[in-house]
Amino acid sequence: MKIEIISGSPRHESITVRVAKFLQKYLNETSTHKINLLDIRDFPLPHIQKVWTSIEVVPDEWKNLGERMFSADAFILVTPEYNGSYSPAMKNLFDHFPKQSHKPFGIATASPGIMGGMRASQQMQLLVAALFGIPSPQMLITPLVDKKFDAEGNLLDEAFQKQIEFFVKEFLWLSEKIV
Repeated sequence: MKIEIISGSPRHESITVRVAKFLQKYLNETSTHKINLLDIRDFPLPHIQKVWTSIEVVPDEWKNLGERMFSADAFILVTPEYNGSYSPAMKNLFDHFPKQSHKPFGIATASPGIMGGMRASQQMQLLVAALFGIPSPQMLITPLVDKKFDAEGNLLDEAFQKQIEFFVKEFLWLSEKIV
């Protein structure tokens, strides 16, 4: 199975990407699936003008992105919280592509605040439903992310490991049943 972890913060100094990096390393070490990290900062898409309905209609400059989006079997979305919702860059990415019917989604949020992006996680559930995806009920909410992960995505707070393991276990269970 091919899983794309999408780090949805377009900020140059993103701390959200720390969670995405950790999840990529962790899944590579603990599963046999192909795990990729798609950092939204590497794909500064223009505002949506047309949905790219197949790889053939994706403009050449975005072909690599299109191949990754169309070939993904499952997604883990990692987003900061912007004004009670997820990253607009994440929405813009998915708006460029057709619905992700029947694909499993893991939802992870990260925030330096104590709520950990809880409101963004609720909005992400609505996004996944609108994409016709199947959300894993177990989300990974990461408060005080700057104290839990370092800039390279290494876990600093060992007490958070159990939440990560439970999130991954439930996401993989769902994904392996569906794909």
